[in-house]
Amino acid sequence: MKMVELQTSGSTASTPRRTRGEKVDRNGITCYDEEITRIVDYTYDYEITSPLAWTRATSALLDAIGAGLESIATSSELSQLVGPTFPSPDTIPNGFKLPGTNYQLDIVKGAFDMGAMIRYLNHNDAFLGAEWTHPSDNLGAILSTADVLSRVATSKDDQDSILTMRHVLIALIKAYEIQGCFQGKNAFNRAGLDDVILVKVASTAVVSWLMDLPKEQAKAAVSHAWIDGNPLRAYRQAPNTGPRKNWAAGDACMRAVQMALMAKTGQAGVKTALSAPRSGFYDVLFRGNTFELPRPFGTSVVENVFFKIYTTESHGMTALEAALLTCQELKDKEVSTSDIKSIQVRTQEAAMVIMNKQGALQTPSDRDHSLGYMIAITLLKNSLPETEDYQNTSSWSKDPRVEELRDKITIKEDPEFTRDYHNQDLRSLANAIKVTLDDDTELEEIVIHFPQGHARRKESLELIEKKARKNFALKLSEERIDTIIEKTKSMEFFGMPVCEFMDLFVPNKE
Repeated sequence: MKMVELQTSGSTASTPRRTRGEKVDRNGITCYDEEITRIVDYTYDYEITSPLAWTRATSALLDAIGAGLESIATSSELSQLVGPTFPSPDTIPNGFKLPGTNYQLDIVKGAFDMGAMIRYLNHNDAFLGAEWTHPSDNLGAILSTADVLSRVATSKDDQDSILTMRHVLIALIKAYEIQGCFQGKNAFNRAGLDDVILVKVASTAVVSWLMDLPKEQAKAAVSHAWIDGNPLRAYRQAPNTGPRKNWAAGDACMRAVQMALMAKTGQAGVKTALSAPRSGFYDVLFRGNTFELPRPFGTSVVENVFFKIYTTESHGMTALEAALLTCQELKDKEVSTSDIKSIQVRTQEAAMVIMNKQGALQTPSDRDHSLGYMIAITLLKNSLPETEDYQNTSSWSKDPRVEELRDKITIKEDPEFTRDYHNQDLRSLANAIKVTLDDDTELEEIVIHFPQGHARRKESLELIEKKARKNFALKLSEERIDTIIEKTKSMEFFGMPVCEFMDLFVPNKE
């Protein structure tokens, strides 16, 4: 592939310019909005040369599938969502093999189920900026599409059309990059829009490439993704936090595949989907603003994506590491949590918006987005929260000591933490905890800027492999797990047909 230099910084929505051979559509519009063209040109033309990008993409893939297996193994709510669309059978020829299950699904439902599985427990990777997103959400669309296309080509013995794991990793890297660049300086949350809009757009672009659509059809698909009734953020924050936030990524993946399939039939695109006065995305949904992109598309996002080593909303992870160190301080002073008078927490603006929940916590969705709840149970357990600690069945959800500690916690924004959070060279996730005891003794404040899983923590990739192995073990034998890990570390992995790789995740544990 020839590398194309893409200027994606600064403001957008410039006046369209006609290029040689380009046709005017029925509305007299010459070309697509610049952002749509940039997305597709990058997806189709950019050559990935960064060794770090390939390495971290492989880790991201394992982490995402592991998160999916953890979800399907532990969440009864998710189990009710996955499976064939009525009245389809549990398995269809050349369908997507949903990891951790015996389902083989159509390409669209497969995208929904895989996207929902990866995201359901809030245990997959994250990338932070003006918007807060989870790039591995895109793998719902990528894996379903690549697996089905690989199986169809294999069934026809069409060797030239069999997609390999190299195709998957390319799609992963580019979906991460598209999503991450758009979220860097564009706060969709401030317009009341949910971040999965970027999953839909990024996935549509890379799925179009996997389907080998011409560029014009890919542009049409991406244009439809932008105008496709994008979801409101109401289900992701108080007072309406609910389980839809757990499957919203699956919905975005499903729509991405649908948009690409529609474009494949020749459906016309919407060339000024973003910039059309009064009816385009900018005027209707983005308060008249245009996008600001911080830099050209490349491979930076996958190189800096944040991996979640434990089940905690990203913005609170350093707070829990600080809470663990506080446990040691309490032990050294021979006091307990019952001797705590107050807990002062300094955090970033994003955590204030997402995690500063007050009042009763009624659901797992409330608890896994409550910084106070997480800090309280960490102090009480002297260990990090587990997935089950957020469930209604958990003893912690009913323990009066949790509420007593929550009442003693005050959370405030630290402007410096917020600045470092938005600094593209730092991407800090800082939190600070300071405990005052009943006798007014103040413990030393503990500040942590970069959590485990951050690109600045050198142990992150090793920890991700351990996490993946642990999650795989919920559905797979130790021998199968070793096979998967060994294959991803071999040079043959890039040439491995996608369907052969996905076959390895059919459950075989007794």
